[in-house]
Amino acid sequence: MRAAIQLLTKLRMRAYFAFVLALTLSFHLSPAQAQLSSGTPTEEQVVTDSSALKSLLDVLKDDTARSKLIEELEATTIRAAEQMATVSEPAVEAVSLGRRIALITQEISEDAVATLSGLWTSISSGQNVFSGLSGEEFSILLKAMPDLLLVIVISVSVLLVLRNLAKRFYARLGRRAEQASLFRLVSLFLASNITALFIVLLAWALGYLVAILAVGEYGSIGIGQTMYLNAFLLVEIGKVVVRAVLSPAASGLRLVSVSDHATKTINRSLSLILSVLGYGQLLVVPIVNQSASMAAGSGVSALLSVFVLLYLVYLVVRHRGDVASWLSGPVDIPSHPDLTTDESNPVSKTGLADGLMVGLAKLWHLIVLGYLGAMFVVLMTQPAEVTLAALVASGKVLAALIVASLASGWLSTAMMRGVTLPEDINQKLPLLEPRLNRFVPRAFGALRLAILSIVLLFAFDVIGIIDMRSWLESQVGLQVTTSIVSVVLILLVAFGLWLGLTSFVDYKLNPEYGSVPTSREITLLTLLRNAATIALIIITLMFCLSEIGLNIGPLLASAGVLGLAIGFGAQSMVKDIITGIFIQFENSINVGDVITVGGITGTVEKLSVRSVSLRDAHGVFHIMPFSSVDMVSNFMREFSYSVCDMGIAYRENVDDAKQAMHDAFDMLMEDAEIAGSIIAPLEWFGINSFGDNAVVLRTRIKTIPGKQWAVGRAYNGYLKTVFDARDIEIPYPQQTIWLGKAKDGTTEPFRVEEVPEVGGAGQQVRRENDAIQDTVELATDATGSERDVAKG
Repeated sequence: MRAAIQLLTKLRMRAYFAFVLALTLSFHLSPAQAQLSSGTPTEEQVVTDSSALKSLLDVLKDDTARSKLIEELEATTIRAAEQMATVSEPAVEAVSLGRRIALITQEISEDAVATLSGLWTSISSGQNVFSGLSGEEFSILLKAMPDLLLVIVISVSVLLVLRNLAKRFYARLGRRAEQASLFRLVSLFLASNITALFIVLLAWALGYLVAILAVGEYGSIGIGQTMYLNAFLLVEIGKVVVRAVLSPAASGLRLVSVSDHATKTINRSLSLILSVLGYGQLLVVPIVNQSASMAAGSGVSALLSVFVLLYLVYLVVRHRGDVASWLSGPVDIPSHPDLTTDESNPVSKTGLADGLMVGLAKLWHLIVLGYLGAMFVVLMTQPAEVTLAALVASGKVLAALIVASLASGWLSTAMMRGVTLPEDINQKLPLLEPRLNRFVPRAFGALRLAILSIVLLFAFDVIGIIDMRSWLESQVGLQVTTSIVSVVLILLVAFGLWLGLTSFVDYKLNPEYGSVPTSREITLLTLLRNAATIALIIITLMFCLSEIGLNIGPLLASAGVLGLAIGFGAQSMVKDIITGIFIQFENSINVGDVITVGGITGTVEKLSVRSVSLRDAHGVFHIMPFSSVDMVSNFMREFSYSVCDMGIAYRENVDDAKQAMHDAFDMLMEDAEIAGSIIAPLEWFGINSFGDNAVVLRTRIKTIPGKQWAVGRAYNGYLKTVFDARDIEIPYPQQTIWLGKAKDGTTEPFRVEEVPEVGGAGQQVRRENDAIQDTVELATDATGSERDVAKG
């Protein structure tokens, strides 16, 4: 392509000089000369050309002529460019939407039919894969076995003996790893796998010694023994890698969270597949190629591959339920006290990543069977190079799946364990650990989803469905990846700021460290946390929108206009907020105060910039907007009073009652629990009023805020005790009954029926008097008349 461009440039330069020369001649040569120059060159034409060149040289030397020539050339170049643009821009035919869709579907259907036709043709001719087999391959392998038998027996025997001897060592390492730290766990893992690799190398080295010293000529080794030993080394190293991941003999060193039975089953199956493919491709196929033909070797290779594919299909079908249960198993977190599995805890709910895993768990066997079917088609229809490339791609995808499974298993284990902070941090910040344990499972779930997406994209890139590398190197790919990384970093920084802010507020509100926070501090710090959280969310959202490419300038302007409109339309809310701000600055209400607002008395449970929420003595929860608050009565400022209005009978001595009330206060002060709430002696006010039935005496006790009700109830109890002991009557409402009087001075009979319980048998004794008069008082009314009053 570059060479073509250079050639085109040279041609354009030559044409340009030719054009300049012709244009110059057209200005300075006569028409006859021009006509002569277009024919066969003659001596006269040569002379003419020399004169033309001389004229061109004169023009270039003359400044005026040269400027005119340049202007003409520029004008000609512009006209030529316009003509070329007109020619190069064909008329675009207007195509309707329906026709465009029809063309797209037509193209897709034609491509699909062509692909299926080529696939059917390849499959129909696929029988040639096994055409090279003649039936003599087995006898060829039997002839090669005598030279290999001793080496095989020695190497395999040494390997099995050493591996059995090392099982106890692996089990001991596994038990130590269960309670080991991270550094020691890594050390034990490396020791286990280095030991396994050393066993393989030792068996391989002994096999080489036997092949050199005991088989064939002394000091030499055959090509068959070399191929076997190489296959032995590679296959057994592959098995070591598999056992490093599964660790069937030591559960403490296992990288994946599967059971012992499942680990042994997977290890056995993968070992068989590695043995068939490794020894078959590295030993059997080369022997057949050398002894029979390349076609026979290709047939044996295809036969081994078909066997492995059928075995994989058998494993998938047989264990599809077990694998689905393992993939869709819920993340249970019963061991951590801050992470319960009830419905109220968001950790126990299934996240997006878990939902995708459940969906894949139900379809995993279909996906794998479809992939194995595609591999079978490739094996039967494509040449060896394509098959090898497909196998290499499959290995890459399998390695990616293994790494993703390990990472996902580690994340699941971390989610199950939760975050455990040191005891001193938990005492200072008691809410930090629960917050982390609510965030970490969500973050790990998102990370598992990201890992799944990366594995899928990598698989599509390896298979050839998409070109991930080119897309990442493109402008769009760089922009998308940069935006994703930036948004993730912004979210992490915002979460860190929010966590630090809330932890600071929790530390300030923790009464066990530092000074005990006042009600005002509790209210203001709570409002600060809420306001800062809202502001942080808005700022983080703005940054994220800016990073993904949205222009937030118009959005901010629209938000300002919308805020102005809301301010006019929601004046009541604006009034609530402004009033709430002034209430907070004036320290009128705090959480925990007992107040009276709007005729409702209760304890403040929640306070925001817009409303106050309180609960009354009956447990009713009230929410009062500040716009409806005209007056606030707070019972919890600086100090309180317990006022006692005590009524005594009119016949009682006030001084005796006064002394009794002081004595009751002295008894109250002896109660240590109550005395701590009293901050001043008893205040005696004297007779407060004369009631209908009693003389009301008033006292007052000064208490700390909020304790006036408890002090008053305790004082009333001691008053009752003292008054009863000194026989001071506490009057209660009495009723005077006037029976009336006849003209002769007699009164109507007044009958009283008394029904007491006798002996518990319910017998009733009725006593009836014609006239019962306990007390007869001579009353004189305002007119001086007399009447009989009977008090019963």
